[in-house]
Amino acid sequence: MKLSRVWAVLCGMVLLVTFAVASSVAAQPQPQPTLPQSDLVIQTAKGPQRFRVELADNDQSRSRGMMFRTTMAPEAGMLFDFKQEQMASFWMRNTLIPLDMLFIKADGTILNIHQRAIPRDETGINSAGPVRAVLEVNGGTASRLGIKAGDKVEHAIFGNAPWK
Repeated sequence: MKLSRVWAVLCGMVLLVTFAVASSVAAQPQPQPTLPQSDLVIQTAKGPQRFRVELADNDQSRSRGMMFRTTMAPEAGMLFDFKQEQMASFWMRNTLIPLDMLFIKADGTILNIHQRAIPRDETGINSAGPVRAVLEVNGGTASRLGIKAGDKVEHAIFGNAPWK
């Protein structure tokens, strides 16, 4: 009789530990799945700079953005499309890698750039005026490639992509 009670207690403990571990794993924040990808080119004084970008074009994908991702390829990025020009404000809550943010007008012109946004910083990062989109790339990319305000971004959302 004592053995069966010990066995029952042990089984109960195993179930509790299993439930606790499963709940903990389920509660861990996960990055959003990879979004649809497309090509993007930035025309700079150093020549064209090519990227493969994910397109965040709805409220859910824009609000999740780059959160919880730990890496991004050097030639990758995420393009946030607001569908029309508006003021834009971003923060780095739950973003684990430093980013450059390029604020882009509806005609594809870069309005302003915020370089090397600090991971997990909740300070607002704002556009200098209304923008159609924001491109996030690895921190330091704008400086490394010579990308500046006034450069042109070519992508289908701006209607100026020379390729299909």
